[in-house]
Amino acid sequence: MRDVVIDRRLVIPAAEIDTAFARSGGPGGQNVNKVASKVELRWIPGESAAVRSSLHEHDRSWLLARLQSRLTNAGELIVTSTLTRDQAKNREDALSKLATIIREAMIRPKTRRPTRPTRGARERRLQTKRHNSDRKQTRQRPFGQD
Repeated sequence: MRDVVIDRRLVIPAAEIDTAFARSGGPGGQNVNKVASKVELRWIPGESAAVRSSLHEHDRSWLLARLQSRLTNAGELIVTSTLTRDQAKNREDALSKLATIIREAMIRPKTRRPTRPTRGARERRLQTKRHNSDRKQTRQRPFGQD
């Protein structure tokens, strides 16, 4: 198995990832009953040497916080794949899923900077309000006429 490259800073060594194989469920006939093509990867991000060595403390805590909902009670991140009937292809798919999960967890949302409307935008808004008000005023009957 190969190392998982997340980005230029983070590479998970293959030795840190536990791989298990099982029989896939679902349709597939006799192949399902005799071939263990389902792949299950287990990785512990809290104990990972790659995470501890290549990420700053705030990045590490951010990653663990973002992955918290996906971790087991033991702190393991479990990724499975039953995409194909081929064990090797499922392993590659599971590794790419793992990389995608970690890559997306590392993304920090952009901070929103509040902006103010320009003077022109304020004037256009007020002009539109006056225009709509005048239009509605012309629809009313003159005062005192019934």
